[in-house]
Amino acid sequence: MSEKFSATLRISDLNDFIAPSQACIVSLKGLKNPEKAAPAAKPPAIGEPVKISLKDCLACSGCITSAETVMLEKQSHEEFLSNIESGKTVIVSLSPQSRASLAAHFGLSLSQVFRKLTSFFKSLGVKAVFDTSCSRDLALVEACNEFIARYKQHNSATGEGCKTSLPMLTSACPGWICYAEKTLGSHILPYISSVKSPQQTIGATIKHHISKKLGFVPEEIYHVSVMPCYDKKLEAARDDFVFSVDHHGEADSEAGELRVAEVDSVLTSGEVLELMKLKSVDFKALEEAPLDKTLTNVDAEGHLYGVSGSSGGYAETVFRYAARTLFGTQVEGPLNFKVIRNSDFREVVLEVEGKKVLKFALCYGFRNLQNIMRKIKTRNCDYHFIEVMACPSGCLNGGGQIKPKEGQSAKDLIQLLETVYMEEVSVADPFANPLVKQLYDEWLEHPGSKKAKKHIHTEYHPMVKSVTSELHNW
Repeated sequence: MSEKFSATLRISDLNDFIAPSQACIVSLKGLKNPEKAAPAAKPPAIGEPVKISLKDCLACSGCITSAETVMLEKQSHEEFLSNIESGKTVIVSLSPQSRASLAAHFGLSLSQVFRKLTSFFKSLGVKAVFDTSCSRDLALVEACNEFIARYKQHNSATGEGCKTSLPMLTSACPGWICYAEKTLGSHILPYISSVKSPQQTIGATIKHHISKKLGFVPEEIYHVSVMPCYDKKLEAARDDFVFSVDHHGEADSEAGELRVAEVDSVLTSGEVLELMKLKSVDFKALEEAPLDKTLTNVDAEGHLYGVSGSSGGYAETVFRYAARTLFGTQVEGPLNFKVIRNSDFREVVLEVEGKKVLKFALCYGFRNLQNIMRKIKTRNCDYHFIEVMACPSGCLNGGGQIKPKEGQSAKDLIQLLETVYMEEVSVADPFANPLVKQLYDEWLEHPGSKKAKKHIHTEYHPMVKSVTSELHNW
Protein backbone atom coordinates (compact mmCIF):
# COMPACT_ATOMS: atom_id res chain seq x y z
CA MET A 1 0.00 0.00 0.00
CA SER A 2 1.27 3.45 -0.81
CA GLU A 3 2.24 5.77 2.03
CA LYS A 4 -0.56 8.13 1.05
CA PHE A 5 -4.03 6.67 0.88
CA SER A 6 -4.97 8.28 -2.42
CA ALA A 7 -3.10 9.61 -5.36
CA THR A 8 -5.07 11.43 -8.04
CA LEU A 9 -8.71 10.62 -8.76
CA ARG A 10 -9.22 11.67 -12.35
CA ILE A 11 -11.88 10.81 -14.91
CA SER A 12 -9.22 10.30 -17.59
CA ASP A 13 -7.63 7.48 -15.57
CA LEU A 14 -10.78 5.35 -15.42
CA ASN A 15 -11.37 2.05 -17.20
CA ASP A 16 -14.14 -0.51 -17.23
CA PHE A 17 -11.79 -2.95 -15.54
CA ILE A 18 -8.88 -2.85 -13.17
CA ALA A 19 -5.77 -3.22 -15.27
CA PRO A 20 -2.75 -5.16 -13.92
CA SER A 21 -1.03 -1.97 -12.82
CA GLN A 22 -4.17 -0.90 -10.97
CA ALA A 23 -4.77 -4.17 -9.12
CA CYS A 24 -6.79 -3.42 -6.02
CA ILE A 25 -5.40 -4.72 -2.73
CA VAL A 26 -8.91 -5.77 -1.74
CA SER A 27 -8.52 -8.70 -4.15
CA LEU A 28 -5.95 -10.18 -1.75
CA LYS A 29 -8.30 -10.11 1.23
CA GLY A 30 -10.85 -12.75 2.11
CA LEU A 31 -9.74 -15.21 -0.57
CA LYS A 32 -8.29 -18.63 0.27
CA ASN A 33 -6.09 -18.67 -2.80
CA PRO A 34 -5.27 -15.12 -3.94
CA GLU A 35 -3.02 -16.33 -6.76
CA LYS A 36 -5.89 -18.14 -8.46
CA ALA A 37 -8.38 -15.38 -7.84
CA ALA A 38 -6.26 -12.32 -8.61
CA PRO A 39 -7.03 -10.89 -12.08
CA ALA A 40 -3.68 -9.26 -12.70
CA ALA A 41 -2.72 -11.49 -15.63
CA LYS A 42 -6.20 -11.74 -17.10
CA PRO A 43 -8.45 -8.69 -16.82
CA PRO A 44 -12.17 -9.15 -17.48
CA ALA A 45 -13.42 -8.97 -21.01
CA ILE A 46 -15.12 -5.82 -22.23
CA GLY A 47 -18.75 -5.96 -21.21
CA GLU A 48 -17.91 -7.61 -17.89
CA PRO A 49 -16.73 -4.69 -15.74
CA VAL A 50 -15.51 -5.21 -12.22
CA LYS A 51 -18.15 -3.83 -9.87
CA ILE A 52 -16.31 -1.85 -7.22
CA SER A 53 -18.04 1.06 -5.60
CA LEU A 54 -16.60 3.89 -3.55
CA LYS A 55 -17.82 2.08 -0.43
CA ASP A 56 -15.43 -0.76 -1.34
CA CYS A 57 -12.54 1.62 -1.89
CA LEU A 58 -9.74 1.63 0.67
CA ALA A 59 -8.59 4.96 -0.80
CA CYS A 60 -5.19 3.43 -1.53
CA SER A 61 -4.46 4.16 -5.18
CA GLY A 62 -7.45 5.78 -6.83
CA CYS A 63 -8.42 2.66 -8.86
CA ILE A 64 -12.07 3.64 -9.25
CA THR A 65 -13.99 2.07 -12.15
CA SER A 66 -16.11 3.98 -14.64
CA ALA A 67 -19.31 3.00 -12.82
CA GLU A 68 -18.40 5.83 -10.43
CA THR A 69 -17.82 8.53 -13.05
CA VAL A 70 -21.09 10.28 -12.18
CA MET A 71 -19.89 10.94 -8.63
CA LEU A 72 -16.44 12.01 -9.77
CA GLU A 73 -17.86 14.37 -12.39
CA LYS A 74 -19.74 16.10 -9.58
CA GLN A 75 -16.36 16.67 -7.93
CA SER A 76 -14.84 18.51 -10.91
CA HIS A 77 -14.36 22.15 -11.85
CA GLU A 78 -16.58 21.51 -14.90
CA GLU A 79 -19.49 20.74 -12.55
CA PHE A 80 -18.52 23.72 -10.42
CA LEU A 81 -18.76 26.06 -13.42
CA SER A 82 -21.95 24.39 -14.61
CA ASN A 83 -23.69 25.10 -11.31
CA ILE A 84 -22.63 28.74 -11.43
CA GLU A 85 -24.05 29.04 -14.96
CA SER A 86 -27.29 27.34 -13.89
CA GLY A 87 -27.99 30.14 -11.42
CA LYS A 88 -27.28 28.23 -8.20
CA THR A 89 -26.08 30.22 -5.20
CA VAL A 90 -22.48 29.00 -5.01
CA ILE A 91 -20.45 29.31 -1.80
CA VAL A 92 -16.78 28.34 -1.58
CA SER A 93 -14.99 27.29 1.63
CA LEU A 94 -11.22 27.59 1.57
CA SER A 95 -8.93 25.46 3.75
CA PRO A 96 -5.81 27.06 5.29
CA GLN A 97 -3.64 24.25 3.83
CA SER A 98 -4.79 25.07 0.29
CA ARG A 99 -4.25 28.74 1.00
CA ALA A 100 -0.65 27.93 1.99
CA SER A 101 -0.13 25.78 -1.11
CA LEU A 102 -1.19 28.59 -3.43
CA ALA A 103 0.84 31.15 -1.46
CA ALA A 104 3.99 29.05 -1.79
CA HIS A 105 3.37 28.42 -5.49
CA PHE A 106 2.84 32.09 -6.40
CA GLY A 107 5.24 33.59 -3.89
CA LEU A 108 2.46 35.64 -2.27
CA SER A 109 1.37 36.17 1.32
CA LEU A 110 -1.54 34.22 2.79
CA SER A 111 -3.62 37.37 2.99
CA GLN A 112 -2.92 38.23 -0.66
CA VAL A 113 -3.87 34.72 -1.76
CA PHE A 114 -7.10 34.75 0.24
CA ARG A 115 -8.18 38.12 -1.14
CA LYS A 116 -7.15 37.30 -4.71
CA LEU A 117 -8.97 33.96 -4.53
CA THR A 118 -12.06 35.80 -3.30
CA SER A 119 -11.73 38.12 -6.30
CA PHE A 120 -11.21 35.18 -8.68
CA PHE A 121 -14.15 33.11 -7.47
CA LYS A 122 -16.52 36.08 -7.34
CA SER A 123 -15.55 37.01 -10.90
CA LEU A 124 -16.88 33.57 -11.88
CA GLY A 125 -20.18 34.19 -10.07
CA VAL A 126 -19.56 32.79 -6.59
CA LYS A 127 -21.61 34.53 -3.89
CA ALA A 128 -19.24 34.13 -0.92
CA VAL A 129 -15.83 32.69 -0.01
CA PHE A 130 -15.47 31.50 3.58
CA ASP A 131 -12.59 30.18 5.68
CA THR A 132 -12.56 26.66 7.16
CA SER A 133 -10.27 27.97 9.92
CA CYS A 134 -13.54 29.21 11.41
CA SER A 135 -15.29 25.84 11.21
CA ARG A 136 -12.11 24.19 12.48
CA ASP A 137 -12.39 26.33 15.62
CA LEU A 138 -15.97 25.14 16.04
CA ALA A 139 -14.88 21.51 15.58
CA LEU A 140 -12.04 22.03 18.09
CA VAL A 141 -14.43 23.39 20.72
CA GLU A 142 -16.62 20.32 20.29
CA ALA A 143 -13.55 18.04 20.37
CA CYS A 144 -12.37 19.61 23.63
CA ASN A 145 -15.78 19.08 25.18
CA GLU A 146 -15.87 15.48 23.97
CA PHE A 147 -12.40 14.72 25.34
CA ILE A 148 -13.25 16.01 28.82
CA ALA A 149 -16.35 13.79 28.86
CA ARG A 150 -14.34 10.76 27.72
CA TYR A 151 -11.55 11.41 30.23
CA LYS A 152 -13.99 11.64 33.13
CA GLN A 153 -15.84 8.54 31.96
CA HIS A 154 -12.58 6.62 31.66
CA ASN A 155 -11.48 7.54 35.18
CA SER A 156 -14.71 7.38 37.14
CA ALA A 157 -16.54 4.22 36.12
CA THR A 158 -16.17 0.68 34.87
CA GLY A 159 -17.43 -1.31 31.94
CA GLU A 160 -16.58 -1.86 28.28
CA GLY A 161 -17.73 1.63 27.27
CA CYS A 162 -15.21 3.16 29.62
CA LYS A 163 -12.42 0.90 28.41
CA THR A 164 -12.92 2.19 24.86
CA SER A 165 -13.34 5.87 25.73
CA LEU A 166 -9.57 6.55 25.60
CA PRO A 167 -7.39 7.16 23.74
CA MET A 168 -9.51 9.57 21.75
CA LEU A 169 -8.50 9.52 18.08
CA THR A 170 -9.12 12.48 15.79
CA SER A 171 -11.59 12.16 12.92
CA ALA A 172 -10.67 15.03 10.57
CA CYS A 173 -8.64 12.89 8.10
CA PRO A 174 -10.93 10.99 5.66
CA GLY A 175 -8.12 8.70 4.49
CA TRP A 176 -7.62 7.49 8.06
CA ILE A 177 -11.37 7.17 8.64
CA CYS A 178 -11.74 5.18 5.41
CA TYR A 179 -9.01 2.79 6.55
CA ALA A 180 -10.47 2.48 10.05
CA GLU A 181 -13.97 1.64 8.82
CA LYS A 182 -12.88 -0.86 6.18
CA THR A 183 -9.93 -2.56 7.82
CA LEU A 184 -9.93 -1.96 11.58
CA GLY A 185 -13.67 -2.05 12.17
CA SER A 186 -15.35 -2.34 15.56
CA HIS A 187 -12.05 -2.78 17.44
CA ILE A 188 -11.02 0.81 16.75
CA LEU A 189 -14.13 2.80 15.78
CA PRO A 190 -15.31 3.46 19.39
CA TYR A 191 -12.08 5.36 20.06
CA ILE A 192 -12.61 7.81 17.19
CA SER A 193 -13.95 11.27 17.95
CA SER A 194 -17.51 11.80 16.76
CA VAL A 195 -16.79 15.41 15.75
CA LYS A 196 -17.05 16.10 12.03
CA SER A 197 -14.08 17.42 10.10
CA PRO A 198 -13.78 21.18 9.47
CA GLN A 199 -14.98 20.56 5.90
CA GLN A 200 -18.19 18.89 7.03
CA THR A 201 -18.60 21.25 9.97
CA ILE A 202 -18.68 24.26 7.68
CA GLY A 203 -20.91 22.32 5.28
CA ALA A 204 -23.45 21.68 8.03
CA THR A 205 -23.19 25.29 9.19
CA ILE A 206 -23.83 26.67 5.72
CA LYS A 207 -26.68 24.33 4.81
CA HIS A 208 -28.48 24.33 8.17
CA HIS A 209 -27.84 27.84 9.48
CA ILE A 210 -26.15 30.34 7.17
CA SER A 211 -28.47 29.51 4.26
CA LYS A 212 -31.42 30.70 6.35
CA LYS A 213 -29.61 33.90 7.34
CA LEU A 214 -28.98 34.56 3.65
CA GLY A 215 -32.63 33.90 2.78
CA PHE A 216 -32.16 30.58 0.97
CA VAL A 217 -33.32 27.00 1.48
CA PRO A 218 -30.52 24.39 1.67
CA GLU A 219 -31.04 22.95 -1.82
CA GLU A 220 -30.53 26.38 -3.38
CA ILE A 221 -26.97 26.49 -2.06
CA TYR A 222 -24.17 24.77 -4.00
CA HIS A 223 -21.30 24.44 -1.55
CA VAL A 224 -17.76 23.82 -2.76
CA SER A 225 -14.76 23.28 -0.50
CA VAL A 226 -11.13 23.77 -1.54
CA MET A 227 -9.01 21.12 0.15
CA PRO A 228 -5.47 19.70 0.17
CA CYS A 229 -6.66 16.11 -0.17
CA TYR A 230 -8.45 13.97 -2.77
CA ASP A 231 -9.98 11.84 -0.02
CA LYS A 232 -12.07 14.88 0.91
CA LYS A 233 -14.10 14.11 -2.22
CA LEU A 234 -14.95 10.70 -0.77
CA GLU A 235 -15.77 12.29 2.57
CA ALA A 236 -18.20 14.74 0.97
CA ALA A 237 -19.97 11.84 -0.77
CA ARG A 238 -20.65 9.89 2.46
CA ASP A 239 -24.31 9.11 3.10
CA ASP A 240 -23.84 10.34 6.68
CA PHE A 241 -23.35 13.88 5.36
CA VAL A 242 -26.51 14.01 3.23
CA PHE A 243 -29.88 14.99 4.69
CA SER A 244 -33.50 15.15 3.54
CA VAL A 245 -35.55 18.29 3.04
CA ASP A 246 -39.26 18.72 2.38
CA HIS A 247 -40.82 20.91 -0.28
CA HIS A 248 -40.57 23.90 2.08
CA GLY A 249 -36.82 23.48 2.36
CA GLU A 250 -37.00 22.29 5.99
CA ALA A 251 -34.21 19.88 6.87
CA ASP A 252 -34.54 16.40 8.33
CA SER A 253 -38.20 16.00 7.54
CA GLU A 254 -39.41 12.39 7.54
CA ALA A 255 -41.46 13.21 4.50
CA GLY A 256 -38.53 14.81 2.74
CA GLU A 257 -37.89 13.49 -0.73
CA LEU A 258 -35.01 15.72 -1.77
CA ARG A 259 -31.54 14.72 -0.58
CA VAL A 260 -29.08 17.56 0.07
CA ALA A 261 -25.35 17.24 0.71
CA GLU A 262 -23.51 19.36 3.26
CA VAL A 263 -20.67 19.69 0.75
CA ASP A 264 -21.70 19.40 -2.89
CA SER A 265 -18.24 19.35 -4.41
CA VAL A 266 -14.56 19.39 -3.47
CA LEU A 267 -11.77 21.00 -5.48
CA THR A 268 -8.18 20.32 -4.54
CA SER A 269 -5.50 23.02 -4.44
CA GLY A 270 -4.12 21.66 -7.70
CA GLU A 271 -7.53 21.70 -9.35
CA VAL A 272 -8.01 25.36 -8.43
CA LEU A 273 -4.69 26.07 -10.17
CA GLU A 274 -5.99 24.16 -13.22
CA LEU A 275 -9.19 26.23 -13.12
CA MET A 276 -7.13 29.42 -13.22
CA LYS A 277 -5.25 28.13 -16.24
CA LEU A 278 -8.53 27.15 -17.90
CA LYS A 279 -9.80 30.70 -17.43
CA SER A 280 -6.44 32.21 -18.49
CA VAL A 281 -6.22 34.12 -15.23
CA ASP A 282 -3.07 35.97 -14.20
CA PHE A 283 -3.49 35.30 -10.49
CA LYS A 284 -0.78 37.67 -9.33
CA ALA A 285 -2.40 40.53 -11.25
CA LEU A 286 -5.85 40.04 -9.70
CA GLU A 287 -7.23 42.70 -7.40
CA GLU A 288 -7.56 41.85 -3.72
CA ALA A 289 -11.22 41.73 -2.79
CA PRO A 290 -12.53 42.28 0.76
CA LEU A 291 -12.97 39.05 2.73
CA ASP A 292 -16.41 37.69 3.60
CA LYS A 293 -16.56 37.95 7.38
CA THR A 294 -19.65 35.79 8.01
CA LEU A 295 -17.54 32.61 8.44
CA THR A 296 -13.96 33.83 8.12
CA ASN A 297 -11.35 34.25 10.85
CA VAL A 298 -10.43 37.87 10.13
CA ASP A 299 -10.41 40.61 12.75
CA ALA A 300 -11.53 44.24 12.47
CA GLU A 301 -8.09 45.27 11.18
CA GLY A 302 -8.18 42.64 8.44
CA HIS A 303 -5.70 40.23 10.09
CA LEU A 304 -6.20 36.47 9.86
CA TYR A 305 -6.27 34.37 13.03
CA GLY A 306 -6.48 30.69 13.92
CA VAL A 307 -4.81 27.81 15.74
CA SER A 308 -1.26 26.64 15.15
CA GLY A 309 -0.68 23.14 13.82
CA SER A 310 -0.71 22.49 10.09
CA SER A 311 -3.07 19.51 10.40
CA GLY A 312 -5.66 21.27 12.51
CA GLY A 313 -3.96 21.77 15.85
CA TYR A 314 -6.16 19.14 17.50
CA ALA A 315 -3.59 17.68 19.90
CA GLU A 316 -2.27 21.07 20.95
CA THR A 317 -5.68 22.69 21.44
CA VAL A 318 -7.22 19.79 23.36
CA PHE A 319 -4.05 19.38 25.47
CA ARG A 320 -4.11 23.01 26.60
CA TYR A 321 -7.85 22.91 27.30
CA ALA A 322 -7.64 19.62 29.23
CA ALA A 323 -4.68 20.85 31.29
CA ARG A 324 -6.62 23.97 32.24
CA THR A 325 -10.01 22.32 32.79
CA LEU A 326 -8.98 19.09 34.50
CA PHE A 327 -5.86 20.15 36.40
CA GLY A 328 -6.00 23.94 36.63
CA THR A 329 -2.72 24.20 34.74
CA GLN A 330 -2.24 27.02 32.22
CA VAL A 331 0.23 25.80 29.58
CA GLU A 332 2.18 28.77 28.28
CA GLY A 333 4.30 29.01 25.14
CA PRO A 334 4.76 26.44 22.36
CA LEU A 335 4.22 22.80 23.30
CA ASN A 336 7.38 20.72 23.40
CA PHE A 337 6.46 17.70 21.27
CA LYS A 338 9.18 15.07 21.67
CA VAL A 339 10.14 12.98 18.62
CA ILE A 340 9.67 9.29 19.46
CA ARG A 341 10.13 7.09 16.38
CA ASN A 342 10.46 9.71 13.67
CA SER A 343 9.38 13.27 12.92
CA ASP A 344 5.87 11.99 12.12
CA PHE A 345 5.38 10.47 15.58
CA ARG A 346 5.75 12.86 18.49
CA GLU A 347 4.33 13.12 21.98
CA VAL A 348 3.77 15.69 24.71
CA VAL A 349 3.20 14.99 28.41
CA LEU A 350 1.72 16.98 31.29
CA GLU A 351 3.05 16.19 34.74
CA VAL A 352 1.32 17.27 37.95
CA GLU A 353 3.16 16.67 41.23
CA GLY A 354 5.53 14.26 39.48
CA LYS A 355 2.72 12.19 37.94
CA LYS A 356 1.99 11.99 34.20
CA VAL A 357 -1.64 12.99 33.93
CA LEU A 358 -1.92 13.73 30.21
CA LYS A 359 -0.07 12.04 27.38
CA PHE A 360 -0.87 13.15 23.82
CA ALA A 361 0.63 12.12 20.47
CA LEU A 362 0.83 13.17 16.84
CA CYS A 363 0.67 10.12 14.56
CA TYR A 364 1.14 10.84 10.85
CA GLY A 365 1.68 8.37 8.01
CA PHE A 366 0.51 4.81 7.53
CA ARG A 367 3.50 3.06 9.14
CA ASN A 368 3.12 4.95 12.40
CA LEU A 369 -0.64 4.49 12.22
CA GLN A 370 -0.35 0.69 11.99
CA ASN A 371 1.95 0.54 15.00
CA ILE A 372 -0.31 2.58 17.25
CA MET A 373 -3.44 0.67 16.15
CA ARG A 374 -1.82 -2.60 17.20
CA LYS A 375 -1.17 -1.15 20.66
CA ILE A 376 -4.76 0.04 21.00
CA LYS A 377 -6.14 -3.36 19.97
CA THR A 378 -4.03 -5.11 22.59
CA ARG A 379 -4.95 -2.50 25.23
CA ASN A 380 -1.28 -1.56 25.45
CA CYS A 381 -1.63 2.13 24.56
CA ASP A 382 -1.07 4.69 27.32
CA TYR A 383 -1.94 7.79 25.30
CA HIS A 384 -5.03 9.81 26.19
CA PHE A 385 -5.35 11.55 22.82
CA ILE A 386 -3.85 10.91 19.37
CA GLU A 387 -3.99 13.28 16.40
CA VAL A 388 -4.09 10.87 13.45
CA MET A 389 -3.35 11.83 9.84
CA ALA A 390 -2.86 9.43 6.92
CA CYS A 391 -0.25 11.48 5.09
CA PRO A 392 3.34 11.80 6.31
CA SER A 393 3.86 15.43 7.41
CA GLY A 394 0.08 15.77 7.71
CA CYS A 395 -2.39 17.82 5.68
CA LEU A 396 0.16 20.18 4.14
CA ASN A 397 1.46 17.11 2.31
CA GLY A 398 -1.97 16.07 1.03
CA GLY A 399 -2.21 14.45 -2.39
CA GLY A 400 -4.28 17.34 -3.74
CA GLN A 401 -1.68 20.03 -3.02
CA ILE A 402 0.18 21.78 -5.83
CA LYS A 403 3.20 19.72 -6.87
CA PRO A 404 6.81 20.91 -6.45
CA LYS A 405 8.15 23.17 -9.16
CA GLU A 406 10.94 22.00 -11.43
CA GLY A 407 14.13 21.69 -9.41
CA GLN A 408 12.24 21.78 -6.12
CA SER A 409 12.20 18.63 -3.99
CA ALA A 410 9.12 17.44 -2.13
CA LYS A 411 11.00 17.88 1.15
CA ASP A 412 11.89 21.47 0.30
CA LEU A 413 8.28 22.21 -0.61
CA ILE A 414 6.99 20.81 2.70
CA GLN A 415 9.47 22.94 4.63
CA LEU A 416 8.35 25.99 2.66
CA LEU A 417 4.68 25.21 3.30
CA GLU A 418 5.31 24.83 7.03
CA THR A 419 6.99 28.24 7.05
CA VAL A 420 4.25 29.90 4.99
CA TYR A 421 1.32 28.24 6.79
CA MET A 422 1.23 30.53 9.84
CA GLU A 423 2.69 33.69 8.30
CA GLU A 424 0.47 36.65 9.18
CA VAL A 425 -1.89 34.39 11.14
CA SER A 426 -2.31 35.33 14.78
CA VAL A 427 -2.62 32.33 17.13
CA ALA A 428 -5.99 32.55 18.88
CA ASP A 429 -8.00 30.41 21.28
CA PRO A 430 -11.00 28.80 19.49
CA PHE A 431 -13.13 29.40 22.59
CA ALA A 432 -12.54 33.15 22.17
CA ASN A 433 -13.56 33.18 18.51
CA PRO A 434 -16.51 35.61 18.23
CA LEU A 435 -17.87 33.78 15.18
CA VAL A 436 -17.97 30.49 17.09
CA LYS A 437 -19.66 32.20 20.04
CA GLN A 438 -22.23 33.64 17.65
CA LEU A 439 -22.95 30.20 16.14
CA TYR A 440 -23.65 28.82 19.61
CA ASP A 441 -25.81 31.80 20.55
CA GLU A 442 -27.85 31.73 17.34
CA TRP A 443 -27.95 28.02 16.56
CA LEU A 444 -26.11 25.37 18.60
CA GLU A 445 -26.76 26.66 22.16
CA HIS A 446 -23.61 25.27 23.84
CA PRO A 447 -20.79 22.74 23.26
CA GLY A 448 -22.10 19.18 23.36
CA SER A 449 -25.75 20.24 23.14
CA LYS A 450 -28.36 18.13 21.36
CA LYS A 451 -28.21 20.49 18.39
CA ALA A 452 -24.42 20.31 18.33
CA LYS A 453 -24.57 16.50 18.47
CA LYS A 454 -27.07 16.51 15.62
CA HIS A 455 -25.21 18.84 13.26
CA ILE A 456 -21.52 18.81 14.22
CA HIS A 457 -21.09 15.15 15.20
CA THR A 458 -21.40 11.93 13.22
CA GLU A 459 -21.00 8.15 13.46
CA TYR A 460 -18.63 5.64 11.88
CA HIS A 461 -19.52 2.18 10.62
CA PRO A 462 -17.61 -1.02 9.90
CA MET A 463 -17.84 -1.55 6.16
CA VAL A 464 -18.34 -4.89 4.42
CA LYS A 465 -16.23 -5.03 1.28
CA SER A 466 -18.69 -6.43 -1.26
CA VAL A 467 -15.98 -6.54 -3.93
CA THR A 468 -14.79 -9.87 -2.50
CA SER A 469 -18.00 -11.60 -3.54
CA GLU A 470 -17.67 -10.12 -7.01
CA LEU A 471 -14.13 -11.47 -7.33
CA HIS A 472 -15.35 -14.96 -6.44
CA ASN A 473 -17.43 -14.93 -9.62
CA TRP A 474 -14.45 -14.67 -11.94
